[in-house]
Amino acid sequence: MVENKVKKQRVVIMGAAGRDFHNFNTVYRNDPHTEVMAFTATQIPNIAERIYPASLGGPLYPDGIPIISEEELPDFCLAHSVSQIVFAYSDIPHQQVMHHASIALATGADFLLLGPQATMLPAAVPVIAISAVRTGCGKSQTCRWIGKHLINKGLKVAVLRHPMPYGELCKQIVQRFENMNDLDKADCTIEEREEYEPHLSNGILVYAGVDYERIVKQAEKEVDVILWDGGNNDFPFLQSDLHIVLVDPLRPGHETNYHPGEAVLRMADIVLVPKVNVAAEIDVQKVIQATRSVNPQAVIIKGESTVHLDDVAMVRDRRALVIEDGPTTTHGGMAYGAGYVAAVQASASEIVDPREEAVGEIHAVFNQYPHLQNILPAVGYFPEQLLALEQSINAIDADVVVSATPCNLAHLIQVNKPIVRVGYEYTDGPSPNLQDALDQFMDQRKLITSYK
Repeated sequence: MVENKVKKQRVVIMGAAGRDFHNFNTVYRNDPHTEVMAFTATQIPNIAERIYPASLGGPLYPDGIPIISEEELPDFCLAHSVSQIVFAYSDIPHQQVMHHASIALATGADFLLLGPQATMLPAAVPVIAISAVRTGCGKSQTCRWIGKHLINKGLKVAVLRHPMPYGELCKQIVQRFENMNDLDKADCTIEEREEYEPHLSNGILVYAGVDYERIVKQAEKEVDVILWDGGNNDFPFLQSDLHIVLVDPLRPGHETNYHPGEAVLRMADIVLVPKVNVAAEIDVQKVIQATRSVNPQAVIIKGESTVHLDDVAMVRDRRALVIEDGPTTTHGGMAYGAGYVAAVQASASEIVDPREEAVGEIHAVFNQYPHLQNILPAVGYFPEQLLALEQSINAIDADVVVSATPCNLAHLIQVNKPIVRVGYEYTDGPSPNLQDALDQFMDQRKLITSYK
């Protein structure tokens, strides 16, 4: 008797070295009826032409899985008879998602978005998730504030950060960071350090990596609460017990125009409106109205975002080169951030335009993101880019560097100008506020009494 063999469905996952790997791990890795032919790469430079390693791919993928450029997708799908294309990255306009869908459909393949039910992992301890409708809303500062509040309540806390595996993937399966030396040992990029360093300075354990099932199992053994610190505007990888989502009153109208930010907003238990101290009241009301229109059950809380410059006198009446958080100002689309605000408030004589004197990879960033003019994004995804950042800073004619990247640039590069750092932190508003909501959550979950 001849055994009937079921033809495997051939799949390509479109991604940016984060959600795409997670979707593979949770849905496809052990599925004998599916063959993932490739990942595509975008948003992050120099991640194409790599291999998703066999150590992560599992027994069905002994040779690993190729990572190709997104531009190769149509020809690759036609050449390999791909039947399904899975879209798996974030902070992209809804219209652009459908352009990708059209490209997929034109090859004859299905176009698929995997949802939370298929991809969220359970945890043995309570999970508080922080998400946003866009990159740059203030997730990181909010997560830092929440982490400190929980620690002050006597709880052991770990932050599980949305993946940023830009290095050697087989060495990043599970990453645990307890101090700054751990970041050096892991050769963390600027983008990783921007997220990890502030948590470590606050005494909070950080986990990251590629395989979040293994990461969760390790983290839940040593903490009372897990904070999911989301990337871009993605929805959490973990099943959350409290889901806090940020909107941005400096970008009213973005609440329902980006994927998967609109979905995240509709999922929220609490919607936080930060930056009310620097946004126009009419814009604050616009984002509140947009929130109520799609998620009337959500609790809406207001908060402030305060800028602190380490040394105002160093900036006053001087020509300042402003360095901002990279992802917020590149694919996040913001023309400036806390550094520019701090330099203006400090009465810098001039905010230097860095574009003409930028070199190499940094010059290429300005070409890719033409909305950037009077700020220099702190990008350093790989050594050549980090070197170009150093050379650009040193070549630009300025008196002082105003650095709003949360990581310590002086630890990574040699700069020929004084650096004044900018802090950008969440400040809770009047009651009812975020502290009230967290205390109520801890009381409901009996966190303090059960663990302490």
